[in-house]
Amino acid sequence: MIITAPKAGGNNNKISGTLNLLAHDIDIYQWGLVIVASLLLFFIAPWSRTSQAFFKATVGDRQPNFWVLTSSLVISWIFAKSITNAANLGLSFGMVGGVAYAAYYLSFIVAGIVIYRMRTKGGFKSIHDFLYTRFGRSAVLLFSFLIVFRLFNEVWSNTMVIGTYFGEQGSTPYFVAIVIFTLLTLAYSLKGGLQSSLLTDVIQMSLFGVLLFIILGILIPREQNDVSRFISSGEWSMAGGLNLLFLALVQAFSYPFHDPVMTDRGFIAPPRTTLRSFLWAAVIGAICIILFSFVGIYGSFQGLKGQAAVEVSATLGVGMMLMMNLIMVTSAASTLDSTFSSFAKLTVLDLRIGRLQPLSAGRWAMVVITILGTVPIFLGPEILSATTISGTMVIGLAPVFVFWHWRVHRLAFHLSVGVGLILGSWYALGSIPQSWIFFEGKYGDLLSLNLIGSLCCFGIFGIIKIWSNGKD
Repeated sequence: MIITAPKAGGNNNKISGTLNLLAHDIDIYQWGLVIVASLLLFFIAPWSRTSQAFFKATVGDRQPNFWVLTSSLVISWIFAKSITNAANLGLSFGMVGGVAYAAYYLSFIVAGIVIYRMRTKGGFKSIHDFLYTRFGRSAVLLFSFLIVFRLFNEVWSNTMVIGTYFGEQGSTPYFVAIVIFTLLTLAYSLKGGLQSSLLTDVIQMSLFGVLLFIILGILIPREQNDVSRFISSGEWSMAGGLNLLFLALVQAFSYPFHDPVMTDRGFIAPPRTTLRSFLWAAVIGAICIILFSFVGIYGSFQGLKGQAAVEVSATLGVGMMLMMNLIMVTSAASTLDSTFSSFAKLTVLDLRIGRLQPLSAGRWAMVVITILGTVPIFLGPEILSATTISGTMVIGLAPVFVFWHWRVHRLAFHLSVGVGLILGSWYALGSIPQSWIFFEGKYGDLLSLNLIGSLCCFGIFGIIKIWSNGKD
């Protein structure tokens, strides 16, 4: 789910003055951080010489262990857009906003349990293996279409965040930063595919944890060490952020399955190791998101407006701005390299597109998604908005995977997924009747639509199951 940040505006003169005075030094240091960090990852990343290493991070008989897999799961979901959202929600709703956004990490528990059972009870080797076996090639193609758009969105949504730390949206420094950051991340991803992604994820997760600890260590004492003030912030009401919390709980049963960055990692380690990693990733990830929302909560105490992370760091000097920049670069790079790896696997292993040798095809696929995900940034926000696949559009995946063990006619997949796509598109066009909205406040319309849509999708799936049994 992509949540629009509060519109910038109304910043006080103190912040503007600080930004102007520090601009030159910040630009030099920020460019240095991006280049040095990316080059370091490039030299650390291994060169994968086999398809098993490049696509599944398996070298010989050695599969990713618990710590590597857990770190990779957590940091690949704590992407730049995600922590930007967490801070902005903390700014808007206080602690309620952080908890609500963290609720999306229930997705790891749902996906972990479902994938574990699919592997141990069903014997499936991948999500695509399951869909092809149960619902046929047409289901595989429709599902692949959804996740291609997901991966496409991951590229521009994360690189745009990085761009905003170097210049105003649409400015030359903004575009230059996006291009350089994307190419540097692509460079080390091309070397090792998923093997590189997992290794660098461990480093990036460790760095993220250290930076988050330092940032909170600076912010919390400024409120006289009163952590309780952060925890008690916000209003626990539907309009005060609970709409988003319940929306996350509804979407958690469908949202993870259109994210190949997560699901690909569900099939590369032994089943029990994988399940443990998914469960711990849910806990660790949720805690990280809640803690990062403290940045926005602190901003609300100071009366700041706009992008919470940017505005808060601007009031605390060069050091804080550099740490905030580095934490964004770290999280964006971890998601971007995972996106490249997932697209490579999708095209080469799952869809078997092209006739090149697998490693060459995988590397060319990374180049393709880089271009597809970057070019639209130069075409304007309207293009990006039109190409976004939202969490609402994929609610039809919930019954498909929750009831994965059901033998049901393949029509169930297409009708259930189709309902989600129609309702999500309908919402995007602003055509939802007012009578369908049961909850007031922000996200109230989305929650209402997702509840209605989920009931329809599960109902359709159940009806076709009964009809299928009747035919048998």
